[in-house]
Amino acid sequence: MSGAKRTLHPADRYVPWSQAIKWPLVPLSKVASLNPVTLSETTDPLTQLRYIDIGSVDSKGKVTEPTKLIFEEAPSRARRVLAPGDTIFSTVRTYLKAVAYIDHAEPGMVCSTGFAVLRPNHLVYPKFLFYWIRSDNFVDEVCARSIGVSYPAVRPSEIGHLPALNLSIVVQRTISDFLDRKTAAIDALIAKKERIVELLAEECQSLITRAVTKGLNANVPLKYSGLPWLGDIPAHWSVKRMSYIAVALQTGPFGSQLHTSDYLEGGTPLVNPSHIVDGRIEPDLKCAVGEEKLATLRRHKLRAGDIVFARRGELGRCAVVTEREDGWLCGTGSIRIVLDKSHAAPFFVAQAASLSGSRDWLQIESVGATMDNLNASIVGGLPLPFPPLSEQLETVKYIQSLARVTDTIRSQMERSLSALREYRQALITSAVTGQIEVPVSSRKAA
Repeated sequence: MSGAKRTLHPADRYVPWSQAIKWPLVPLSKVASLNPVTLSETTDPLTQLRYIDIGSVDSKGKVTEPTKLIFEEAPSRARRVLAPGDTIFSTVRTYLKAVAYIDHAEPGMVCSTGFAVLRPNHLVYPKFLFYWIRSDNFVDEVCARSIGVSYPAVRPSEIGHLPALNLSIVVQRTISDFLDRKTAAIDALIAKKERIVELLAEECQSLITRAVTKGLNANVPLKYSGLPWLGDIPAHWSVKRMSYIAVALQTGPFGSQLHTSDYLEGGTPLVNPSHIVDGRIEPDLKCAVGEEKLATLRRHKLRAGDIVFARRGELGRCAVVTEREDGWLCGTGSIRIVLDKSHAAPFFVAQAASLSGSRDWLQIESVGATMDNLNASIVGGLPLPFPPLSEQLETVKYIQSLARVTDTIRSQMERSLSALREYRQALITSAVTGQIEVPVSSRKAA
């Protein structure tokens, strides 16, 4: 670059976005080419591809590891060829901001036809184009031109007519460098807070595991449990199999008794493994049955205090049935456990059954060639640490108190993270639309 002083174009002056009409706007097609290269159907079937789909783009505009495959095995939408400096954005449900900058592209890197690929020309600084496409103003414009209800999408013919800012490369790069630095700092702070949330969850789980396996009194004598994964337990505890403390273990209805065609929205919900989330029951109200089908499946009704146990998928996943779920149905993929409550506290038993050692035991004992499955006999054989009922109840109170404190801290952290993410997005929009001034002197030296 020569040392000659450069005169800024009038459009380079920073003007609040409320007066954006004074900023030169040009059609997007003037500063970038749309989907410039597409793989032909005659491509060598053995061509190695690195495929990016919608799910490969995270909330920060970063691309996770592409899927490696060959052309003949690739989905028909894996056709858009990518190059360094491209910006891609999802043309379907654009409000989700699946927008990414391709800072490097290895041979064979392609993305889904659900993306629009924008390849910048000499009129636009590549990274500035990315930030502009990611701004709220551009996204809102795309959404306004999208059609459809469930999956609103913008027509390809509309994309080239979308607006782009016509600023000098100097200012575009100034803004881009500013946002690179600022968003990197925000991302680093977000990562630290996310790690704190992870550590909080790990510490909480560690305390729960210790309480369920060692008790609340650190000074009691210990004895070997007889189980390598469980190790030592308090000397006055025992190890009991689930069948010993259960009144009944009942598998949910067979497929022949219940079909998806029996489902109706607003009926009595079913509890399948997918509805057991983090020790709670989260129903899908569309996965429910009417009164007539409920009458034929009444033996599978859940009652408050039961444990509903997943028998496939993530083994060891279970939840205690609360008053809210009383009368709901045990689903086909679940097992209903009715405990002898004179000896066993349901919440304690559920926590013990969810221990990593319990999960590993179930994994080893499970049956099935293509998917691990459990039956009532296997679940009944699960060995569990078993203190006196009074200690179980004390441990339950401790865990619930711990959960309340942890949830409060986690909620505070999540609010902080949400505010940071909103600030990050607002900063991008403000910078590329001139609502904040970015001094030229702040740009890094080339």
